[in-house]
Amino acid sequence: MEEAASTSPTTAFRLRRDARGIFARLRSLWGRRWFRWLSILGGGFIAFCAIFWLIFARDLPDATSLLEYEPPLPTIVRDVNGSPVHSYARERRVQLQYSDYPPLLIRAYLAAEDKTFFEHHGVDIPGFFGAVVDYASKLGSGQRARGGSTITQQVAKNLLIGDAYSPTRKVKEMILAYRMEQVLTKQQILELYLNQIFLGRNAYGVQAAARAYFDKDVADLKLHEMAYLAILPKGPANYRPESATGHERALDRRNWALGEMEKNGWISAAQRDAARAQPLGAVTAHGSGFDARAGGYYMEEVRRRLIERFGEKAADGPNSVYAGGLWVRSPYDPMMQEQAQNALRGGLLRFDAGRGWSGPVGRINIANGWKRELAASYVDVDYSGWRVAAVIDKSATSASIGFADGATGTLPADAAQMPARKTGGTAFAALKPGDLIVVVANGSSYALRSIPEVSGGMVIEDTHGGRIHAMQGGFDARLSAYNRATQAQRQPGSTIKPFVYAAALDNGMTPASIIVDGPLCVYQGAGLGQKCFRNFSGGSAGPQTMRWGVEQSRNLMTVRAASQTGMDRVVRTIKNMGIGDYQPYLSFALGAGETTVERMVNAYATLANHGKQFAPKVMDYVQDRRGKVIWPDRWRACDGCNMANWDGKPMPRFGFEGRQVMNPMTAYQVVHIAEGVVQRGTATVLADLDRPLFGKTGTTNGPTNVWFVGGSPDLVAGVYIGYDQPRSLGGWAQGGRIAAPIWKAAMAPILENMPKTPFVAPAGIRMVAIDRRSGKRVYGAWPTHEPKAAVIWEAFKPETEPRRTIRTEEVEAQEKAAARAASTQRRQRSDADFLQDQGGIY
Repeated sequence: MEEAASTSPTTAFRLRRDARGIFARLRSLWGRRWFRWLSILGGGFIAFCAIFWLIFARDLPDATSLLEYEPPLPTIVRDVNGSPVHSYARERRVQLQYSDYPPLLIRAYLAAEDKTFFEHHGVDIPGFFGAVVDYASKLGSGQRARGGSTITQQVAKNLLIGDAYSPTRKVKEMILAYRMEQVLTKQQILELYLNQIFLGRNAYGVQAAARAYFDKDVADLKLHEMAYLAILPKGPANYRPESATGHERALDRRNWALGEMEKNGWISAAQRDAARAQPLGAVTAHGSGFDARAGGYYMEEVRRRLIERFGEKAADGPNSVYAGGLWVRSPYDPMMQEQAQNALRGGLLRFDAGRGWSGPVGRINIANGWKRELAASYVDVDYSGWRVAAVIDKSATSASIGFADGATGTLPADAAQMPARKTGGTAFAALKPGDLIVVVANGSSYALRSIPEVSGGMVIEDTHGGRIHAMQGGFDARLSAYNRATQAQRQPGSTIKPFVYAAALDNGMTPASIIVDGPLCVYQGAGLGQKCFRNFSGGSAGPQTMRWGVEQSRNLMTVRAASQTGMDRVVRTIKNMGIGDYQPYLSFALGAGETTVERMVNAYATLANHGKQFAPKVMDYVQDRRGKVIWPDRWRACDGCNMANWDGKPMPRFGFEGRQVMNPMTAYQVVHIAEGVVQRGTATVLADLDRPLFGKTGTTNGPTNVWFVGGSPDLVAGVYIGYDQPRSLGGWAQGGRIAAPIWKAAMAPILENMPKTPFVAPAGIRMVAIDRRSGKRVYGAWPTHEPKAAVIWEAFKPETEPRRTIRTEEVEAQEKAAARAASTQRRQRSDADFLQDQGGIY
């Protein structure tokens, strides 16, 4: 075995002898010229191949990776009906399959880019050598040589190599193009190309470009539109329809492409001539397939919360807001949003009417070119035909104005004669070149319009899941992105009072408790003196029921109730409702703290939902591009959300988990009391809606802010009006006069199509007939549905019903006395009278 495992001396000798024979043979061949040349050429070829591989092919990406290529895709937001309404992206893309592209559109691109696409194997050899000659002729001139690349090479360049121009890149393109043709079909390569090619206007892919240039899908494009899109890969900036030279170049090149299609037999001569006779037809606006005006404030809030959750990633990634292809299902309701937007805008314009011109909405430097500066300003407005224009020039009788689409017009002096609010004189006199102003068409010229200086916010929320259906944060998001519904911290005024009384109801009071509406001063400490409170309208009414105090929004009664309850308990209740974290000072019982419209609406929705709170939501759930739900971590389906018809049906319940933050009986008592605010209190402007509603008006000192928050068992909405830099709205301004009518204008059409659902009492509540003036229990009388009836149903917790009683005859006598008193001027009692007669704080 050892002999078999080793080489014998005889075998070793034989190997040495054979080797000497081979070398001798090679030496004899080397002496011949043909062998030397063959060896040199062979060695040179091997060295060339090695160097070529090291330079060009060694680091090339794997072409098979394109089989799993995932392009950057926009995040799509869908509304409550499942329809796409908005998108977020740095690159506008819409991914289609090869079969989705019309054959004629594909042929237009082949005619303009690669006529032999279906014949070559990735490289067009004649085209390549033509590009080499062109490169050599332009070397050192600073001019860019023509490409000569096939569609396959362009895909390799855009997806695998990059756009840095050099002869090396060309060779790499060719190698990769050949490799791609081995692993991908022609249809797969064309699909990649048509989905990723940059075509200008931030559009990547033909479908995105069709929307950007023509506001159409590819299936709806006409032949001349297809030909225009097919010329854009060579350089979209060269064929911009906005410029005169670009427009002319585009027409020439488009007509050339049509001619190439005819030469290849893909269209007839008649089709070619008919398409050439068509204008370019590109739209001015950068269409994306969605209405960019829809829900501006709402969609910006969705974007902000997506970024809070997933981060602002520009690079590709599974959860990238701008490139990950996320699908967001939102409770956004287009109809409700339109009502909220129109109502708020109308209210702001009514309030601002007659106050003069508020000034320009912006300024540009027209020395840099007004068209470019105006386009870069991104200032726009969407209201009743209003348009933003730049003042280009001005004479004594008119001003020349220009628009973002390049059009110009005239603003006559007599169409801008409203007073200038800030500078004095007329608005026309205050105009300066470079001002951005708002105008509306007026015959052949234009008339000046004023954007309201006052602003506000509105939110509409579902009470059963915290789903926000509409949000308007100002007059127009394109004029000001500041969202007054979620970002503006404002004093809520009397809209905080229901939560003060909720704390009182949790601590021994009842809706029938008697509280003195009389003067109240509180000692604040050494050196600080006294703090004296007063009602908004002045005066006092003496002992009254809690219900009356809420309905008439009496400050003195609220402060007394808070004082008796304890401000520690009051601010704890307010904090639990998510309104704000306040110090235990009596002034906070009257709304001196700050909060937002969104928080107040959510707190009122919690009341309507028997004290069960859901976090306010502008997103129901988020899916990645493969359909996997990535937010929230725990979610439930919405039973009934996809019903074909909701008319006459209750609103579907979305299954998010809530948190019980208030005793259900307390919450119902507050709602039941606040129904009286609509029936006979400070919000009777809503009474003719003739359905169960609750709510509360609010007016702050100054008055600087006015509010109304309220709703039905299914929907709650809130409106706030005020200046961005808080100042007085005027002495007559009140929540019931300004905010409540806006609420009504928005909600009346919405509620009209919903059932008149009553507020349902939770288990344990006892409904007792009482005299609403005295709070005493009434026997022998049955409450009616008349809002101003003397006897009403009142909600009590067990064992808290009034023990004091009143006969029916006494109630009738009180009503007659009240009617007589109302017909004459009531004598106002002085503060001294109340302090002497009543004493105490309750």
